[in-house]
Amino acid sequence: MSKRQRDSRDYARRMRMIQERATARQGRMRQATTAIVVVIVAFAVMVVAKLGGAGSGGGPAPQALPSGAAATAVITAVTTVPAATLNAVDGGNNTVPPKVITGQPALTQDGKPLVLYVGAEYCPFCASQRWPVVIALSRFGTFEGLSLSRSASDDVYPNTPTLSFHGSKYTSQYLAFQGVETATNKRKGGSYAPLDTLTPQQQQILQKYNAPPYVDAASAGAIPFIDFANQAIATGSSYSPQLLQGKTHEQVAAAVNDPQSQLGRTIDANANAMTALLCKLTNGQPGDVCTSPAVSAFQGEFANVSVK
Repeated sequence: MSKRQRDSRDYARRMRMIQERATARQGRMRQATTAIVVVIVAFAVMVVAKLGGAGSGGGPAPQALPSGAAATAVITAVTTVPAATLNAVDGGNNTVPPKVITGQPALTQDGKPLVLYVGAEYCPFCASQRWPVVIALSRFGTFEGLSLSRSASDDVYPNTPTLSFHGSKYTSQYLAFQGVETATNKRKGGSYAPLDTLTPQQQQILQKYNAPPYVDAASAGAIPFIDFANQAIATGSSYSPQLLQGKTHEQVAAAVNDPQSQLGRTIDANANAMTALLCKLTNGQPGDVCTSPAVSAFQGEFANVSVK
């Protein structure tokens, strides 16, 4: 074989190797490009789904709310927790009592100390806080028109089971109560649909007391906001809504009637703290409630509270 032939073969072999490498490189580039496209498409789908959810109340689909006799049973169970159950829980270990404030004129309605609650149905922290609020207030009076609800499905702690004060009425010879739910749990455009409107007095109270120095700067403007006759304030929830995740209304109602349930003990203990505060506002009435072990456990928390 001549040198020219050998050079020709070497040249052809080198060209073939170069072509094979180029082909392989092109294949790898096509695979990489395909992978990138897949990722981009997947991301786009996620964004579209998220945006769709944000605008239409998307998220995990909740089960249907209990209705009829089942709903009535839940509300009855929560508004009639036995004194023996609450006494068995007494102070508990997971309580955040309302913060006492001093030097403020008493907030009253019809000559009775007024408790003002401001929240919203979409709010998971409102959802968790309503349980102890209802249990505590039910020891001093009766509710009519309470309904079952859930927090929003597209917020943190989605679909937290709860009650709603919207459309309800509270009757008591000792206390007055106003429950305001400013928005629903359903989206309307970029926000939740409005529900109850604050009165000028309620708006004034909210602006004054849901801000420093009455609440920490980090908590200013938070909901739920509860004003206990201008003598104590609570913002946010006294326990985490995470404890209610995955629970049905029936399960929560059963838990608050079971002093061995950790969830029930947490809710009932916070209800006991609120009850002790309410007893200070009512000057110890009714006596059977305000002299109970459940209230005595928080005797020192509200020693300086008095409404005359």
